[in-house]
Amino acid sequence: MSTLQTSSPTVLLTRLAWSTFRRLKPELLGMKLKEYFALRQLSDEGHMSQASLCSGMNVDANYMTLMLNDLEAAGWVERRRDPTDRRRHIVAITDSGLEALARAERAMESLEEEVFGALGTEDREALHGLLERAVAAEQAAV
Repeated sequence: MSTLQTSSPTVLLTRLAWSTFRRLKPELLGMKLKEYFALRQLSDEGHMSQASLCSGMNVDANYMTLMLNDLEAAGWVERRRDPTDRRRHIVAITDSGLEALARAERAMESLEEEVFGALGTEDREALHGLLERAVAAEQAAV
């Protein structure tokens, strides 16, 4: 029996995640992976406070500030003061950010073809549904 067959789902998922992560280079996506996740969250949820983005991505405020500086310099996000609380910044994705995100997602789709090429359509859909449920349950627990 191979090691893969005796590995737990967590071990298998981790191995696949690491393999995929190594291939998700900035050259492929056109941005760093964490920048992709920030743009994806802003696209999915709309504008939000910088603190909410930090919390949603589980990164510290100093790192988020540096990342947002880069994203803002690229023209992909904009920060503005919250009119109801001048201490807070509201972060929003720009049209240019949406275009960059779309390019990154096309690149990600080609990688998904490589990673999941051995799975048929039904298997991919089932895996996607299971992963969505697991992520939702994990987020609800946090």
